[in-house]
Amino acid sequence: MTQLTHLTMADALKGLAEKQFTAVELTEAHVRAMEKARPLNAFITETPDKALEMAKASDARRAKGEAGPMDGLPIAVKDLFCTKDVLTTAASHILDGFQPGYESTVTSNLWRDGAVMLGKVNLDEFAMGSANITSYYGDVINPWSPGEPGNWPRKLVPGGSSGGSAAAVAARVALGATGTDTGGSIRQPAAFTGIVGIKPTYGRCSRWGVVAFASSLDQAGPMTRTVRDSAIMLRSMCGFDPKDSTSVDMPVPDFEKALTGDIRGLRVGIPKEYRVDGMPAEIEEMWRKGIEWLKAAGATPVDISLPHTKYALAAYYIVAPAECSSNLARYDGVRYGLRVEGNSLNEMYENTRGAGFGKEVRRRILIGTYVLSAGYYDAYYLQAQKVRTRIKWDFDQAFEKCDVILTPTAPSGAFAIGEKMDDPIQMYLNDVFTVPVNLAGLPGMSIPAGLGADGLPLGLQLIGKPFDEETLFRVGGVIEDAAQFTATPPFMA
Repeated sequence: MTQLTHLTMADALKGLAEKQFTAVELTEAHVRAMEKARPLNAFITETPDKALEMAKASDARRAKGEAGPMDGLPIAVKDLFCTKDVLTTAASHILDGFQPGYESTVTSNLWRDGAVMLGKVNLDEFAMGSANITSYYGDVINPWSPGEPGNWPRKLVPGGSSGGSAAAVAARVALGATGTDTGGSIRQPAAFTGIVGIKPTYGRCSRWGVVAFASSLDQAGPMTRTVRDSAIMLRSMCGFDPKDSTSVDMPVPDFEKALTGDIRGLRVGIPKEYRVDGMPAEIEEMWRKGIEWLKAAGATPVDISLPHTKYALAAYYIVAPAECSSNLARYDGVRYGLRVEGNSLNEMYENTRGAGFGKEVRRRILIGTYVLSAGYYDAYYLQAQKVRTRIKWDFDQAFEKCDVILTPTAPSGAFAIGEKMDDPIQMYLNDVFTVPVNLAGLPGMSIPAGLGADGLPLGLQLIGKPFDEETLFRVGGVIEDAAQFTATPPFMA
């Protein structure tokens, strides 16, 4: 039974179809793994009873020949997706007790296709962070942390904001997990934990029912252990949603069919601006290996320039806080969640928001309110939007010369909890390679490419043209085959 948690999604679907085991047996194995993995603090809310109920329904459908594309697969849901009648917190004190009366479109699509919900996983509060250390419910531990649970000599971050999703998948607690990516929050934790994560093109997945951070940047995506599994899961997550005005009405491809292994003739862009000062030599070496792998498979490396990359972080940390200050204005203690009483309405607002939001969220709200204020809007927010347009233009120009872009996912491997907590700027720099993709609304994928000198996973990032996730899967599969990443974390549920 323990080995059931080590299957890929593709293998689990094959085993279920061949009646090697049932969805209930598969789910029970993952429920036990979830219990064993509690030291990682990956879950905020476990839903074992609901999972077993969904698994029984899946077995019944399969018996009648009505199994869906993900029928019987146990997954974790980032606690940013609203799930009907199940606690949804965004890892914030201000949403204490909130149980939505509705289901997000993405999770509705997954349940429609037969997926099983194990529970809601931890994240940085309101998805604001790069290390999963800003959650009201405590830090998430990277399963690659050395030592024994409860006696870790050095606790590592799993990346953020989708750190709980990444930890659950890497530790073999869930076959896959939903994540959201505003500036790298799927790809960076995927790199830190040795799994695959894809942020699809903005508009590919509905944002309806997903707690908003920055509406023009947020995008849902899957986090899995293989490229094929991501293809399976993304197909179920996608689809046009009339409830989301940013959802794009276009067919959803069968992403699995893109995994041909043939990339002959493809041009792979190598941006010179991604060779940043102080980047560890092992990151540069991993990038070089990736180029050689693709070249050996028949692709042609092409030097490209993305000159406005150096302004991306500065633009992002104006645009994202501005949008968050607007989105989070709805949390006032009146309609749902936490309320801290005061002697007046204004005092109740102040008390509730002061007690309900953590330091990082308050910091970003203050920055966002400042850059949107009269007298500063033109100087900061408007300028940042102009830079964003130039970054998008850079990518448009680059894709005239290449079909896909290859870069490192992050400028380092996982670091220790507490290592960068006193320096927000250093923490923000974790997103230096991922943020431009969100600003331009492009698809990006992180694939585990090997281990660094300290034995921790390193990832390579692929960036694609708008709505060309198929090329990312095609090239990502080749990198996966060449890297032969089979290492597993010390902590295995």
